[in-house]
Amino acid sequence: MKFIHMSDIHLTVPGEIIDGLDPHKRFRQALDHIETHHSDAERIIITGDLTHWGECEAYEALNKAIEGFPIPVRLLLGNHDDREAFIQMNPNHPLDTNGFVNHGEQVDDMTFIYCDTNEPETHAGHFCENRLAWLQGILTSRADDCVLFFHHNPRPLHQPAMDSIGLVPAHSSPLMVLIRQHRRHIRHMFFGHTHLTVSGIFAGVPFACVRSTLHQGMPEFSKSEWLHGANLAPHYSVVFMEPDNTVIHQIPFTYDGPIKLSGTGWKDWAKQESVA
Repeated sequence: MKFIHMSDIHLTVPGEIIDGLDPHKRFRQALDHIETHHSDAERIIITGDLTHWGECEAYEALNKAIEGFPIPVRLLLGNHDDREAFIQMNPNHPLDTNGFVNHGEQVDDMTFIYCDTNEPETHAGHFCENRLAWLQGILTSRADDCVLFFHHNPRPLHQPAMDSIGLVPAHSSPLMVLIRQHRRHIRHMFFGHTHLTVSGIFAGVPFACVRSTLHQGMPEFSKSEWLHGANLAPHYSVVFMEPDNTVIHQIPFTYDGPIKLSGTGWKDWAKQESVA
């Protein structure tokens, strides 16, 4: 199986820019690159911060951008999103019984589970008892391998400023207990939010985080109160999942410079004698 993980596209009302960057142009670049190079992917999953200010016009622009795209696109909410505006502009989108944008689907022989960690008027993530009960229900009912998608980092990443707006500790701890209970059939977790490339293991389950398609974070491990950012290249991830293997590639889709070609034979890398 092959799928695309993208995050933090931060769309605005068309025409509005963020820190000198046009989020719509960047998103279009990513989609065009995917269509050109990865049209065989089975899904594109965008793990939140679909918009920057949660405006209906931004969700409308998103819907127009992905309408008719040859690869199915799945959407999660992030801290910059507005659940009411999203549902207003996507009235047929799946919801759980409590109105959260939680849902799951079968993709080949796996279950993809899309989790809503949005909470109004805070940048920190929340996964309350109702959402946890929903996830427990879907994990318990599935015997196949599952892949979890969140917006917020569900555990601290040793970056104090960013961790202060990750999933709140009161919700992170019971989530980790649940994940540990089901770790034997959770293949991987994916999230965004940090605008960083991060990977590791939480509660016995491997995870991966991807950069934004717009502006990027910079790792900062001091006790600074400030989030750090830098003008780094945007990425999306290409994920290959096989029965016993998972491979994740970061794709710098805006790069338009020269590509160097090198052979793979032994002599192709032999030291060349200089000519007098």
